[in-house]
Amino acid sequence: MVAQEFTVDLNKPLVFQVGHLGEAYEEWVHQPIVSKEGPRFFQNEILEFLTRTVWWAVPVIWLPVVCWCLAMSIERGITLPQLALVVATGILLWTLIEYTLHRFLFHIKTKSYRGNTLHYLMHGCHHKHPMDGLRLVFPPAATAILCIPFWNLAKLISIPTISPALFGGGLLGYVMYDCTHYYLHHGQPTVEPGKHLKRYHLNHHFRIQNKGFGITSSLWDIIFGTLPTQKSPSKAT
Repeated sequence: MVAQEFTVDLNKPLVFQVGHLGEAYEEWVHQPIVSKEGPRFFQNEILEFLTRTVWWAVPVIWLPVVCWCLAMSIERGITLPQLALVVATGILLWTLIEYTLHRFLFHIKTKSYRGNTLHYLMHGCHHKHPMDGLRLVFPPAATAILCIPFWNLAKLISIPTISPALFGGGLLGYVMYDCTHYYLHHGQPTVEPGKHLKRYHLNHHFRIQNKGFGITSSLWDIIFGTLPTQKSPSKAT
């Protein structure tokens, strides 16, 4: 007897449904629904609230932390030219982390109930509903958790004088990334490089989803051979 395929009911909370798709999840999650109205994730109101974040919360919450980190390095004796170099290094380091997370974690292939559920929460929801404006940036709690290993990395690869500035540069890179990501989906850039980045990212969503993992830059796609061919996506709006 052939088991009946599971069908997701889009009118009900999705998170605890998608795991039942099994091997069909990969195909389902990469068939985008282009609508600015996002789906409901949880029946519980508190959990549902925690999944939604307005884009401006990112700079409001994290830019003061960036400034505090830079001030800490200045107090420890770093010069302004050194500060600029370290911050630029931190931003570059973030772009590599951004690429690595997007390619190897956010696009991991899953088929188990837990795997599908976790992947949907991490990134699958963004590919299924790419225009959901309240789920385009990282929730602050998730960012705070990611800050812990990045802070430890900054301390590991640098000296105490510059480690706060290196971390601050990386955090600034993250803020630039999340704000850029939101703008690429909901803004209409009229000049380069904004126009290129929007085409590049929508190409990843609607045409070649296993390439083009950079958001703020295509640098690491070029270096690691995941640069997609350039063609305007047919389904983007």
